[in-house]
Amino acid sequence: MRRAQDVAAHDVRLATAEDAGAVAELIATAFARLPAVSYLVPEPAGRHEIMVADFLILVSHAIEHGEVDLLDEGRAVAVWLTHTADAPLPEPPDYDRRLAAATGRWADRFRVLDELFERHHPEPPYHHLAFLAVHPDHQGRGLGSALLRRHHALLDGAPAYLEASSARSRDLYARHGYQAEEPFALPDGALFWPMWRPGATG
Repeated sequence: MRRAQDVAAHDVRLATAEDAGAVAELIATAFARLPAVSYLVPEPAGRHEIMVADFLILVSHAIEHGEVDLLDEGRAVAVWLTHTADAPLPEPPDYDRRLAAATGRWADRFRVLDELFERHHPEPPYHHLAFLAVHPDHQGRGLGSALLRRHHALLDGAPAYLEASSARSRDLYARHGYQAEEPFALPDGALFWPMWRPGATG
C-alpha cells in the first residue's frame, strides 16, 4: 500500500514535444557534476549549453518513440525507450549531423560514449531507462523512486536495463531490483555500471 500511495502522491504526466527543451535543461542541470560530463565537455565554459543541446536530440526522439514521464511539473523526469525483438528502435533522424552541430569540437567524445553504450546493450526485448533526472533542489525526496515504481508497475513482466553513471545512482537502482554488471569506463576513467532488472520469467 505504501508504494501505491508514494506514486499517487505525485503528479506524473507524459511529456510532449513542447516539453522537450525543458526536459533537456532539467537533465543537464541534474547531471552537471557527473564525471562523464566533464569528460564529454572538458571546458566549463559552454558545457551546460552543449549538454542541453545533446540531450534535446535524445529527449525529442524518446518523446516520439518511447515514454518520457514528467513528475511534479518538471522536478523529475524518467526517459524510457522500448527495445523489441521484432522491430529495432530507429536512431534519431540525421543523428550524426545533429550531434556534430550540438557538440562542436567535442563530438568525437560523445561518439565514444555512444559506442560504449551500444557495445554493452543487451539483446532485446527490454525497456531501457535512458535518463532518470531529479532537479538538484529536489533530490533526496524519493522523486526518482516514485518514477521508477510507476514504470515498473507498467512493465507487465518485461525486463529493464540502464547504465548507472555514479555509485549513488547504482545503489538506488539496486534497491529497485536492478543487478549491476561489470562497469565500463570512458577514456578518462569515468565509470558506468550496466544494470539489468530481470523480467517475470527471468
